Amino acid sequence: MKRDAPPPVPFVSATLRAPLRAFAPVLLLTTALAGCTVGPDFHAPAAPPGSSYTRAPLPDATASAPGSAGTAQTFAAATQAPRAWWKQFGNAALDALVDEALRASPTLDSARAKLVEARENYNAQAGAKLFPSVDLTLSGTREKVDLAAFGITQVQNPAPFTLYDASVSVSYVFDLFGANRRALEATLAQVDYQEYELEAARLTVAGNVVATAIRRAALKSEIDLTQRLIDAQTQQLSIMEARLKAGGVARLDVHSQRTLLAQTRATLPPLTTQLAQTDHQLAILLGVEPSSTAFAVQLDSLTLDALPLPDTLALTLPSTLARERPDIRAAEALLHQASANVGVATANLFPQISISAGVGSERTHIEDVVSGLNIWNVGLGLTQPLFHGGELRAKRRASQAAYDAAFADYKQTVLQALQQVADTLHALQDDALELQTRDDAAREAQASAAIAQDRYAAGGVSEFDLIDAQRQALQSALDRTRAQATRLTDTAALYQALGGAALPDEAAR
Repeated sequence: MKRDAPPPVPFVSATLRAPLRAFAPVLLLTTALAGCTVGPDFHAPAAPPGSSYTRAPLPDATASAPGSAGTAQTFAAATQAPRAWWKQFGNAALDALVDEALRASPTLDSARAKLVEARENYNAQAGAKLFPSVDLTLSGTREKVDLAAFGITQVQNPAPFTLYDASVSVSYVFDLFGANRRALEATLAQVDYQEYELEAARLTVAGNVVATAIRRAALKSEIDLTQRLIDAQTQQLSIMEARLKAGGVARLDVHSQRTLLAQTRATLPPLTTQLAQTDHQLAILLGVEPSSTAFAVQLDSLTLDALPLPDTLALTLPSTLARERPDIRAAEALLHQASANVGVATANLFPQISISAGVGSERTHIEDVVSGLNIWNVGLGLTQPLFHGGELRAKRRASQAAYDAAFADYKQTVLQALQQVADTLHALQDDALELQTRDDAAREAQASAAIAQDRYAAGGVSEFDLIDAQRQALQSALDRTRAQATRLTDTAALYQALGGAALPDEAAR
């Protein structure tokens, strides 16, 4: 029985077999060397070793006072700062405003887009550096050959003809010393940086919304108390002017009262301006125009008394702070990128090997292009830098200096974060003491006003003295309102300074 003949070997395989055999040892050698990566391997810096933020130990609890925001605060050790920390204030309107800002803030939209850009840049660079580049070329050229130019004068010149070419080319640079891998490592560190920048932007937006909302509630209360104070001083002035006509007081006393009233009235316009500015700022944070009334209901329901003060504050260790604060992690990502760039600059001092190959068909009739392959090429290149005027070594020294600068920036970022927490912890203790004394003063003034009211009803004091006692009570209440707002604001500042885990980002999921 006759055995079937084996299938014919394609022309291109038979043609390329010899050159591929010649390059096989080179390919094996470059594959073996591909695992070599020069330059430093990145290691995250050590976390701060301390266990406290302040020199003096924190008290078991801060001072307390009766009334709104007067509760004593305690600091509880925690392994992680709370997520969605603004919910600690227990106000649904505030929660809605922060959630809306995290969804619609243009600042966050920009940060998300930059993160997508960084990821796609990494994907593009990974595709270019990890895989060979393959290109298809199709071309057609009209040519005429002058044989006399080649010394052939006895043969008639051929007629003009069209040359069609179809070819596939492949090229690849072997990453012998890790230049490409270090470059990808640097690009991936940039992706990490943009992720932490997005997280930092979310934390900042949430903190700005909370602080601005507290400021707005405080301004509304201050405006109301200031207007009541103006009314009281206006009544006092009317009484003094009547007494002046009757010869009961000196003209100097009347001018002094007019001056006091004018000074109090002068404080009202700046407060209304600040209130309008807080409304405009909140609108921008929420991604709407300053003229928008979309969130008027939530804003009007935000009062100081509707924002309970958190009585237990979760406090993490400095080492946890360094792992959770997004600005610290972003600085660490830049440090990682600088470390990888040192590896790239180091690898550029070593040889670079590249390989290229191509197959194709070149015909004078277009219908013959697909009939078979009649051209091929295989190339191997080696480039060893010999003299660049000191450029490559200078770039390596520059990359090392950039790493040193990034490390210094990282240390500065950590120190500033520790300072922010320490400052806020100290401020919270003093805020509690101030509120306690302001509350004592307000209660004493209110008690005096109540006594003056009883005495006025019994005919023991004049109407002027009664109004003066009420004015002092209003002034004391105004001072307490400011202390109350400061304590709420500094509590929010502590949560923001601790960083915490990644904030909710529904749009990014």
